[in-house]
Amino acid sequence: MNGFDVEKYQGRWYENAFHDWTQFTEVYDTTLDIELSGDRTKWLDDFGLKGPSPVPNPRSWDKSPVANGAHYFLYGKLDPSDPNSGVLQETGFGVSFPNYIVDVQKSADGKGYEEAIQFQCLERGGVRVFEGINFLSRSPTLSPERLPRLPPRAAQG
Repeated sequence: MNGFDVEKYQGRWYENAFHDWTQFTEVYDTTLDIELSGDRTKWLDDFGLKGPSPVPNPRSWDKSPVANGAHYFLYGKLDPSDPNSGVLQETGFGVSFPNYIVDVQKSADGKGYEEAIQFQCLERGGVRVFEGINFLSRSPTLSPERLPRLPPRAAQG
């Protein structure tokens, strides 16, 4: 991705929407806390979530191991020759997969990013076993006007 600045990507992100057939659709309060290593070639992603949502799933919610929240640590390795490419190799959940930052929107003051779109895909033996498109922002919720603008940007990225 042209012009990507990994420094601006650090911090807390909220997953406002996602396309991922391997993840339960009832998860909520999903966050990513990105912290760069000292040499800026790696990052630690504290991936937090809750689920299933108690509203559509009142019977299973209190039996879920992640009902009160769970954290999974993902480890990203940036390309040392171009750490600002927006491409990294991420490891978590027992697998390693490419993570592409395909779009970012700068904050009003230009000092950070307010929105981002990630794409991950993993194939084994010619079969797609994981595909994720994550629509992220610095806010826990997006207005009804902003959220529909994200998927077309993913298609352009």
